[in-house]
Amino acid sequence: MLNKFFRKKRIWLALIWFAALITASLFWIIFLPAAAERMDFSNILTAPSLEHILGTDLLGRDLLARVLCGAGISLGVCTAAVGISVWVGVCLGAFAGYYGGWRDRVVMGFVDIMLCFPTFFLILAVIAVMGPNILNIMLVIGFTSWMGTARLVRAEVLSLKEREFVVASRLLGANDFWIITKHLIPNALEPVFVSAVLGISSAILMETGLSFLGIGVQPPTPSWGNILSDGKSALGVAWWLTLFPGFMIFTTVLAANILGEGLRGE
Repeated sequence: MLNKFFRKKRIWLALIWFAALITASLFWIIFLPAAAERMDFSNILTAPSLEHILGTDLLGRDLLARVLCGAGISLGVCTAAVGISVWVGVCLGAFAGYYGGWRDRVVMGFVDIMLCFPTFFLILAVIAVMGPNILNIMLVIGFTSWMGTARLVRAEVLSLKEREFVVASRLLGANDFWIITKHLIPNALEPVFVSAVLGISSAILMETGLSFLGIGVQPPTPSWGNILSDGKSALGVAWWLTLFPGFMIFTTVLAANILGEGLRGE
């Protein structure tokens, strides 16, 4: 499967994009952490040039530094959120699928209730109560996006729990926790991995949307969403403030979708 996966040129382009983005953002965060917040009032709204490759913003801060540092923040928040959603979904889906009966009905009923709420407005309400910061954004996105993973894992566990290797393990005296963690979950993770890769794109859009509205990552910490928000007030005179962060969001979401669809196709 992986051989066919890596033969596709678009997969390599997506992987190269993520590798370059992660490497560049880590470099700026580790070695030049102050560059994204350094203000230069003599270079306010400077157009892209050799000195400032992507231009400067309303406070004279270098846009390249802010976009790359924002990449680390946005990708970190989204990866953590997807990790939380996968962990919750795998645990609840495996529990419901293995035990069945009233436990299954309760868990799946809760899934249906969660799916009834518009996710974005639910997140807005929770953030309004908890307050906007990086930790809360991770937790809220993670705990409101696990339902699809739970359904996937439940369906896989329902088909696996009567297989010969599971029955043999049960006859040999293995307890439920051992069967679930050693036999069922590892064999149910393939569709979960595809879902997680596709979930990165949704999490990026969610985080940037919240930051754009001012209830996500808070300034002066850069993220793609609040960089876009800063640029909207100067859209008519400083096109680069919205073009470059918008391009980063578009390209990263596209790369995540390409990877996810490539895995799904194989």
